[in-house]
Amino acid sequence: MDRPDPLPQASSMQVTILLASYRGAAFIGAQLDSIAAQTHRNWRLIVSDDGSDDGTRGIVSDFAARRPAGQVELICGPRRGATQNFLHLLSAAPEGIVAFCDQDDVWFPDKLARAVAALSLQDGPAHYAARTVITDASLTPVAQSRHFRRPLGFRNALVQAIMAGNTSVFNAEAAAILRRCVGPAQVLGIESHDWWAYQVTAGTGAVLIHDARPALFYRQHARSEMGRNDTVRAMSQRIGLLLAGDYGGWLAVNHAALDAVRSELLPGNRAILDRFGAALHRAGPAAALSMARGRLYRQTRAGTAALYAAALLGRLRHRGPRRPIR
Repeated sequence: MDRPDPLPQASSMQVTILLASYRGAAFIGAQLDSIAAQTHRNWRLIVSDDGSDDGTRGIVSDFAARRPAGQVELICGPRRGATQNFLHLLSAAPEGIVAFCDQDDVWFPDKLARAVAALSLQDGPAHYAARTVITDASLTPVAQSRHFRRPLGFRNALVQAIMAGNTSVFNAEAAAILRRCVGPAQVLGIESHDWWAYQVTAGTGAVLIHDARPALFYRQHARSEMGRNDTVRAMSQRIGLLLAGDYGGWLAVNHAALDAVRSELLPGNRAILDRFGAALHRAGPAAALSMARGRLYRQTRAGTAALYAAALLGRLRHRGPRRPIR
């Protein structure tokens, strides 16, 4: 028997949008307007502002005043950077579907509708993300973000962030898992909320959906928190960071945050996590062998080769960079 069309059910589902803001006055108005223009009307917005002094809070307050009472809420962030601000938002979110939102993007009108329709087909936890259209500061399109060909999963999530936070939407079951796991991530100071979310959802067996259709304009400007990762230069820089030993400490923090919630992981993924942890405490062939036994991989052959070379050279035992390697 065929399953019913998910769209009528999906249209009634409320989505809580979690927007982390900081000195975003130049662009946040366009993002808020794109949220208001969503074809999926059943949403609420929580903005956590991290101490802006440029008018951001006023723009959000004005937007809230034009919306139905209670639809938009402005709260104070922890003032510890973007990742901690998103984790703070997640811990404050109510039960139900949640969507991460960057302050300087512009969503396509059907962004939420497509995500909710895809999630409504799933019976258990599910994590949706999508491609983006990369633009310049004036929203002139430059290119589409990368389309990943290799499977999504925990073996990839441990070593690569590919479920972009600015497109990520989690159904109620996945959001509940993230809330249960968020404490150690906050205390340990992980560097990337979207990478962590991919690791947790993959590790707990959630369905992972990566939409090949772009969902938003991903604005690149001088203050962008995250740069594009699709050019030869960008990919070469990330491989260089692997070989330079810049992110071993970062991997160790990610491992510790996952290990603290290992009871949430599938049994097989706990074993993979342990092999990964062993690799981070070893050097030379022993480290590479632990990685190989876990069958860890990145989305390109060159990236995977660089990962194993870094393990063989003992680079994964070093401290990491200040940006996630995608």
